[in-house]
Amino acid sequence: MQNTDTRAVIIGGTQGLGLAIARQLVAEGCQALVIAGRDRGKGEAAAAALSALGCKAHFVVADLGRLDDCSRAIAEAGRLVGPLNALVNAAASCARGSLMDTTPEIWTRLMDINARGPFFTMQAFVRQALDHGMPASIVNIVSMVIHCGQSYLAPYAASKAALANLTRNTAQAHRRDRIRCNAIACGWMDTPGEDATQKRYHAAPDNWLETAEAGQPFGQLVKPGEVAPLAAYLLSPQSGVMTGAIIDCDQNVAGAYPE
Repeated sequence: MQNTDTRAVIIGGTQGLGLAIARQLVAEGCQALVIAGRDRGKGEAAAAALSALGCKAHFVVADLGRLDDCSRAIAEAGRLVGPLNALVNAAASCARGSLMDTTPEIWTRLMDINARGPFFTMQAFVRQALDHGMPASIVNIVSMVIHCGQSYLAPYAASKAALANLTRNTAQAHRRDRIRCNAIACGWMDTPGEDATQKRYHAAPDNWLETAEAGQPFGQLVKPGEVAPLAAYLLSPQSGVMTGAIIDCDQNVAGAYPE
């Protein structure tokens, strides 16, 4: 199995895509895994479920909006499972805001969680990998909004575009250290977080998902379980020298226009 030797930390691994990636890694032989998130109850339950599948899974409390949590989460993960060779940045804030109504507080919060936080988790992770002289792989979860995004996602799109650039910059900076860094730009995805976002910001009814999926080209939103194998592949030795890639994972093609 291709992730047998993977020792991973997944930031935002307690639900949604992060948890799906954790499950995929376990299915591919990962025996040492740390998931990090803000909700202790949810995190400990997820870690217990992963451990029941045969992996030594641990939970670490971390909020990427708090700068100290970024390096601490990586340090704690290393202490729990040994030298890390895989990092996933899947945590994010999806707060809304347009050019005209975004407050400085919303801008700062989105940039802190979606760009600054991953930057400093990557910094701590790469330092650990360099200290141990070992190859490693990073996967950042960005979004199709890096190509533009809706008007009400202006600061969110900017924060994810920043992370996409940081992905390439990190890949370039550390390729000769054999540390790879790639990203997946996901389209509209069916997750618990998206359900909460739709209801909080758009007053969506309980059946919003059914309505939304009916209008999609493939009759569905992107599912976490469909993206997780791609993330696991990028973390594994099977992806070889691949680095600096931003992979669109959506049913809408960036740059295409109605015919």
